[in-house]
Amino acid sequence: MGRELRVQDGATSLPTLADVAAMAGVSRQTVSNALNNPSLLRADTLERVRAAIAHLGYTPNRAARNLRTKSSRLIGLRLTPFAEDTANATIDRFVHALVQATRAADYHVLLFDGNDPADPSSGYDDLVRSTAVDAFVVTDTFKGSPQAAYLEDGGVPFVAFGRPWTPAALHPWVDVDGAAGTSAATAHLLAQGHTRIAWIGWRKDSPIGEDRRAGWSRAMHGHGLRTTGLASRVEDCVTSGVEAAAVLLDEAQPTAFVCASDTLATGVLHQLHERGLRPGRDVAVTGFDDSPFAQLLPGGLTSVRQPVEEVAVQVVDRLGKLLTHREVFGSGTLLEPTLVVRGSSER
Repeated sequence: MGRELRVQDGATSLPTLADVAAMAGVSRQTVSNALNNPSLLRADTLERVRAAIAHLGYTPNRAARNLRTKSSRLIGLRLTPFAEDTANATIDRFVHALVQATRAADYHVLLFDGNDPADPSSGYDDLVRSTAVDAFVVTDTFKGSPQAAYLEDGGVPFVAFGRPWTPAALHPWVDVDGAAGTSAATAHLLAQGHTRIAWIGWRKDSPIGEDRRAGWSRAMHGHGLRTTGLASRVEDCVTSGVEAAAVLLDEAQPTAFVCASDTLATGVLHQLHERGLRPGRDVAVTGFDDSPFAQLLPGGLTSVRQPVEEVAVQVVDRLGKLLTHREVFGSGTLLEPTLVVRGSSER
């Protein structure tokens, strides 16, 4: 039977692995196993998948398959532009750690840029077609990430730094427990005697931000403290931190702040300076990511430090298992961060 073409917005497209999975009533990983490791499947399941493949005329992405059969010893990582008005340098630390971890595993990192950040295939497509790399590491795994979906649907091997935030995702991942980090920061402030601890985080559509907010909320409620009127959700930039801190100081009179990032904490520190308030002694402040700014600020900014070096080691380990068909698809590793206490939170 010939290929069954789909019509989308007036254009035709070839059937995908996801189409086969839907028709056969199985997961995408089961379809992948039918193509690459049929011995893993029961006979009836394998027959059902093969029937769907035949009916749709599905042909696996040959370029993606070549990534699994030809070894370049290169791992691709797409870089995104540095965001202005932020203090976050976590990805810089991760790239350095990844280079070291891949070298120890006899691999090298190939950095590339996408011409169009809005296009999920931008930058990836040429490398997939040319089989220039063995696999990818993806760092932009926000909920509904088009990059992760593009690679997953194409059968391209990759491991993510960051949770997929959706149960349907199949790819392996390594992430840091943000809630544990903010919970530790809040517990530190509670131990300092603070009871009115404000939260400044990201917009509600950010799963990472909501995860970090949950740690603050859980710690507060665990001590019988209310959080009503003490939280603000804003964009992740210094200016937003300044403005959010001003509103909270005027309306809620907190004695401490837990922030979703060092960027927002920087904004709080600016606002305290404008009011003649001293960090730590008058109002305590904690951040997240332990950026260079947190370490260089006079007195220092207390911040949650992500173990990106261990993240890189775990990512490379999973890449090795993925490329040798020993990885458990859809599984992840959650690492715990540490709180680095400095002058901004100590009286």
